[in-house]
Amino acid sequence: MEIVDFSTSIWSILPPILALSLAILTRKVLLSLSIGIAVGALMLANGNIGMAISYLADRILALVYSVEDHALNDGNLNIILFLLLLGILTALLSVSGSNQAFAEWAQKHIKDRRSAKIMAACLVFVTFIDDYFHSLAVGAIARPVTDKFRVSRPKLAYILDSTAAPMCVMMPISSWGAYIMTLIAGLLAEHAISGYTPFSAFMAMSAMNFYAIFSIVMVFVVAYFSFDIGPMGRHEKLALEQMNHEQNTAAETKGHVRNLILPILVLIIGTVSMMMYTGNQALSENGKAFSVLGAFENTSVGISLVVGGVSAVIISTVLIMLDRLVTPSEYAKSWLAGMKSMSGAIAILFFAWTINKVVGDMQTGKYLSSLISGNLNPAFLPPLLFILGALMAFSTGTSWGTFGIMLPIAAAITVNAAPELFLPCLSAVMAGAVCGDHCSPVSDTTILSSTGAKCNHMDHVTTQLPYALIVALATALGYLMVGFTQSGVLGFATTGVILFILILLTKKRQQM
Repeated sequence: MEIVDFSTSIWSILPPILALSLAILTRKVLLSLSIGIAVGALMLANGNIGMAISYLADRILALVYSVEDHALNDGNLNIILFLLLLGILTALLSVSGSNQAFAEWAQKHIKDRRSAKIMAACLVFVTFIDDYFHSLAVGAIARPVTDKFRVSRPKLAYILDSTAAPMCVMMPISSWGAYIMTLIAGLLAEHAISGYTPFSAFMAMSAMNFYAIFSIVMVFVVAYFSFDIGPMGRHEKLALEQMNHEQNTAAETKGHVRNLILPILVLIIGTVSMMMYTGNQALSENGKAFSVLGAFENTSVGISLVVGGVSAVIISTVLIMLDRLVTPSEYAKSWLAGMKSMSGAIAILFFAWTINKVVGDMQTGKYLSSLISGNLNPAFLPPLLFILGALMAFSTGTSWGTFGIMLPIAAAITVNAAPELFLPCLSAVMAGAVCGDHCSPVSDTTILSSTGAKCNHMDHVTTQLPYALIVALATALGYLMVGFTQSGVLGFATTGVILFILILLTKKRQQM
């Protein structure tokens, strides 16, 4: 069908602005995205409801089936399958008793308070496959250990929350990485950008995600130096002054540490191996010699994640069967519960893919770039997009919804106004989304971190906020440097120096 051209009309901004405004007002991302999609479809069809329905049907069908190629859309379907496998794996690790087994092992080897905090922070390098999994699993694993050494529950919740999303958003072998790479793939195709593959673009963006990187750095600073500011200092003082008399009422675990370690290792090794294999196949087809970097840049991420996920589920199942601790009924229920836990993420993914197409067809970015290029120095785009992403994620409580709405807009603006800032601006959106997610009391990750630490939710929100704001200020200045210099290295250095100064100033003020 022939669609209306909005490339020179202010009306081109209506669908994304409507979705953004409703998301802020209602905090219902799916409803807001669906309204933005419906309005955009009606506008593109010039108000003809039948044509709008036909347009949406074509766009939605294209998400799973390519009419032109007469084949399934393997990329999107593989990502959905991986998310389902990830949910199943998370449920199997829980039902196997491996979480509690690891907690008991750690209690025998951790010797002091600092080590307990660092142990909790370091577990993210094992559980980075998903933020939900990290917050709940590490909470269950680390809480008995941190309680033993009188680390406050808000401190544990902060460690969980400030390592979960920041690590997941930078790792290609995670639910976040898979989701973002599919969005990037759509944006690269939408704007005919051939200089990057989705994988190489994602890795470059991760290196420029200053908020995520320095949030993790801040966690280790806080854990090692006991850098307690604001309400956190009060909670830590209370935890040190009183013994924790809470009794562990959990039943004695019969699980094994290997039931946690082996499936995660298999997931990582299986995925990376398949990425190398598919990348090497692509290189061979193009007559190129094998190289590790070349393989990763040409790999098929979707199928690699599925292979890794299937391998991890299989090894987890084998271990459960060997232990004979789970009945067939409990095993089957864990599969259903695991898949159900990913239904929200998959729904957001579908809506994000769809509005991506609508925003592209509306040519929103082309219109906005014509305004920005004449009235705003493009150097201000990275910090501006960081702040806007943070505000939206704070209001809606979801990073994924913010990615779905903001990434297409940021890409379209920069392609036309400042192509050299394409990846830095997408990185700024990613960083802002994680920042807003951290600060938001309605964020699912924030809530799950409170749950994992068994901490009062608002205690967690108020104790984490000062740390998040310090890193956010340093990050905004870092992106300002990137905007003026187009150098990610200078932006990284600026963020690090500013963060160091802010930490010193904050500590000095506490001592006055």
